Amino acid sequence: MNCKTITTLTERLWRDERFMQFVRFCIIGTFSAAVHYGIYFLLQRWIPLNMAYTAGYVLSFVGNFFLTSYFTFRRRPSWRRFFGFAGSHGLNYCLHIVLFNFFLWLGVHRLVAPPLVMLVAMLVQFTVLRWVFKK
Repeated sequence: MNCKTITTLTERLWRDERFMQFVRFCIIGTFSAAVHYGIYFLLQRWIPLNMAYTAGYVLSFVGNFFLTSYFTFRRRPSWRRFFGFAGSHGLNYCLHIVLFNFFLWLGVHRLVAPPLVMLVAMLVQFTVLRWVFKK
């Protein structure tokens, strides 16, 4: 491949709305994951790990909804979207907590397990949310 071909492919990719949604999703997801992990990190020394993990998840959820609406999918928030988002996050939370406990059971350190969980769950969540915000 020559430089012109690579440039053309790159330009085409940056104009693809689905690709850009995924890029924006990753940005918001990274921010939300940082909030989630930060809250977990602060709480995990004083309360049970599952409670700390859940508190971080729930608190990051609120900002995540609005950022996902406005920035990722460029849609106004609505109650219908909120309930779809909450439903998808309910399933996502179940995936998170199962993976979190599975990684802990495998012996993964309690500070390393959350990022591993978030990485796996991100791909599943994007697929579900894309459907919620397209409908």
